[in-house]
Amino acid sequence: MDDAVTHTMPERVWRPRAQAHTERADALVADHLQRRAQGLSHPVHDFMFTYYRYRPAQLRRWHPGYGTHLAGGADEYRGLRGYRATSDGGARVGQDYLTSQHALLRGLANLLRATHRRKANFSCFGLHEWAMVYRTDEVRHGRYPLRLGMAGTDEVVRDHSIACSHFDAYRFFTPAARDRNVLQPGSADRESFEQPGCLHAGMDLYKHAYRLSPLINAGLVLDCFEHARAIRELDMRAAPYDLTSLGYQPIPIETAAGKAQYVRAQRDFAQRGAVLRERLLEVCAELLRAADQPSSKAIS
Repeated sequence: MDDAVTHTMPERVWRPRAQAHTERADALVADHLQRRAQGLSHPVHDFMFTYYRYRPAQLRRWHPGYGTHLAGGADEYRGLRGYRATSDGGARVGQDYLTSQHALLRGLANLLRATHRRKANFSCFGLHEWAMVYRTDEVRHGRYPLRLGMAGTDEVVRDHSIACSHFDAYRFFTPAARDRNVLQPGSADRESFEQPGCLHAGMDLYKHAYRLSPLINAGLVLDCFEHARAIRELDMRAAPYDLTSLGYQPIPIETAAGKAQYVRAQRDFAQRGAVLRERLLEVCAELLRAADQPSSKAIS
């Protein structure tokens, strides 16, 4: 059966919302699409579409979230993953799809809750990017010079204690740098390591959000995208690369002043990320309740 958790949204209501969402997304992805058409790359913003696997076209698509019946004229939704056609020409996300996502919802809720409850670490100083180029000639962004050169970059790594808690950053450390990390996060134990001060944990709120699409309102996905994109800029400004040619002023984390600047920004992102994490937790909780016992409340 597919009659659960539904309220009806007339086309005259949902169509403008969908258009407003698309326009908001277009403003965020236009520069990426223009570069892609020209065969150009960007070491900061392309990360949002290479590391993360949500396409611009997907980001532009508005979803109301589970529990909303898009009435009449919703042909573009009929046949999309998770949606079921309705007899009035509309569409809604199906109860069967929600049920199929139960394990994902439970896993994400556990990870988000564990991260939210853990004490934030504000003494990592973005050294994960430095550890990715430690004692190697194979740097990711070879078109851009290292601010301190290879020898200076290696010295910064040797002079600091590295405590990276995020597996998807740690796994890109060079072999020489991996042994210098005081933590050993793995792919299967993220709940035991991820903490809310980590820039990558903040960026990954975007990944968690889009993995829940179309069960959640697409506006929350865009909120998380904007948050991740802003964090990415901080991440690369604190990296060893010299990106001044692209307009990014370096944050010299090898100095006391640079560390203080980095931590101030890191704390701000952690606070903003806490709000988004709470919103995602609330949505996961509502969806899990609906999966176990459908209610009449829409989830937005």
